[in-house]
Amino acid sequence: MELLSYLINGISLGSVYAIIALGYTMVYGIAKMLNFAHGDVIMVGSYIVFIAVNQVGLPPVVAILLSMALCTVLGLAIERFAYKPLRGASSLAVLITAIGVSYLLQNLALLIWGSDPKNFTSVVDIPALDLHLAGGKIVVSSETVVTIVTAAIIMVALSFFVNHTKLGHAMLAVSEDKGAAQLMGVNVNSTIALTFAIGSALAAVAGVLLCSAYPSLTPTTGAMPGIKAFTAAVFGGIGSIPGAMLGGVLLGIIEIMSKAYVSTQLADAIVFAVLIVVLLVRPTGLLGKPMNEKV
Repeated sequence: MELLSYLINGISLGSVYAIIALGYTMVYGIAKMLNFAHGDVIMVGSYIVFIAVNQVGLPPVVAILLSMALCTVLGLAIERFAYKPLRGASSLAVLITAIGVSYLLQNLALLIWGSDPKNFTSVVDIPALDLHLAGGKIVVSSETVVTIVTAAIIMVALSFFVNHTKLGHAMLAVSEDKGAAQLMGVNVNSTIALTFAIGSALAAVAGVLLCSAYPSLTPTTGAMPGIKAFTAAVFGGIGSIPGAMLGGVLLGIIEIMSKAYVSTQLADAIVFAVLIVVLLVRPTGLLGKPMNEKV
């Protein structure tokens, strides 16, 4: 029963990583850039919900929708002013800019909200789930249930959007060949901006779920989950939406199991060690496709 409880908690944590990883994998798959400021958008979204609920008094659902809207605007602004001017620049220049945007958001949050941790009150208001099994009873928290269900819904909706809508097909075309897509009438700039908008909206949802489970909110809240989610995206195969989901869930399970059966101090090291082993065996990740470079 204890093992099953840890497994459920791992899937819950991994679902949060998966939602964050979807933002990384979409931006990389389409724009071929690593948006390391993505984790800090999570932090901003969490602060917006915290203020909207605790200081303004908005209902949680309205606060979450507001957070998604403002994070979408933030994501579009980051893409427009930080990344779009570097569209033809080297990957190193884009990477340095992404790190700079990350530190900018952290320091702005520090100036606006201070360094004191905020006690994030869970916005999930449903009863816990009791699982009665042969070996006993497991109580699954409401946050865990909502996190797993939300991740599954987002995964299905995003897959449908990419594979069965005109805008989704435009994303796939841009991810394959920007030049050819532009010749076929696809607006590459708008498509990349849309990708950032979707990823940032998902970051707001992930921030709410993360802080509901781990209710301490600081300007660096999104830093480590962002890095782990990027690891999950690479683990599953960056550029692959199902890969991001699989990588996130597996990463969460590995982390929780490592904390439970090995050491809480070594859990992160074990996670990254597993990533290294997987990449040595499959350099493109679990579901990643090998890229053939034409010369």
